[in-house]
Amino acid sequence: MAGGPVELSGVPETMLWTLYYRAGEARRSDTVLRDPKAVDLVDAIDYPFEKRFGVAVEWQAQWQALRARRFDTEVRRFMRDNPGGTVVALGEGLETQFWRVDDGRVQWLTVDLPESVDVRARLLPVESDRQRVFTGSALDDDWMEEVDASAGVLITAQGLLMYLQPEESRGLIQQCARRFPGEAMIFDAAPRWISTASQRGKVSTSAYQAPPWYWGWDPDERRKLRDLPEIESLQELRLGRGRDAVGAVLSVVSATPVLRGIGLAIVRAQFAR
Repeated sequence: MAGGPVELSGVPETMLWTLYYRAGEARRSDTVLRDPKAVDLVDAIDYPFEKRFGVAVEWQAQWQALRARRFDTEVRRFMRDNPGGTVVALGEGLETQFWRVDDGRVQWLTVDLPESVDVRARLLPVESDRQRVFTGSALDDDWMEEVDASAGVLITAQGLLMYLQPEESRGLIQQCARRFPGEAMIFDAAPRWISTASQRGKVSTSAYQAPPWYWGWDPDERRKLRDLPEIESLQELRLGRGRDAVGAVLSVVSATPVLRGIGLAIVRAQFAR
């Protein structure tokens, strides 16, 4: 695996933050997410992870892994029901999901900004003719021309929509629903209180100041999406069973409607036919 120095800033740098925490969890013998590719990446990259992001806090690392595992579960379900279908990973960064879930048939399209694609191409080069990369913004609908929807499509947006303006996030979901009727999208969304705090510069670790999150998830935002004629249904997904007391708390929070607003939501949007 190619390594070397990596220099990123702003939203693209967040790919290193999530990678760092995911790899921290994956190093454990009792990990909730097997992700050797992430561990290899962190070991290979010349970047001051701990100085920049601080020591990987156990609960945060487990939460990141549980989030990734929930996305994996949805992708595996899609692959089971749609052999040879296409997964479109919007803003994929250094996510290693393809290597965790590949069933030998799935078609995979990564969509990301030029600086992110450059880093991914060097550190995570495609290893299959079923992997393709589109360089550009997820908001640019040109990537949709690259999708063969004949065997089904699942769109994922992990760690992306919260960085967009609310009208951009809703518009992207609606645009996908119009272009791929009957298909689905899995995305995560920051609760309104966290997005508000981030805009005030109150979401940071060590020397790292996270970029602001503009799109906040709350009952009003759910209603706005549900009211779109292109959206058939919205389902907030549970993280699933975690490890020890920390994992139990994280799982209970994601499974309890009155508590879900505490942390990020993982949502499945089913598109109308």
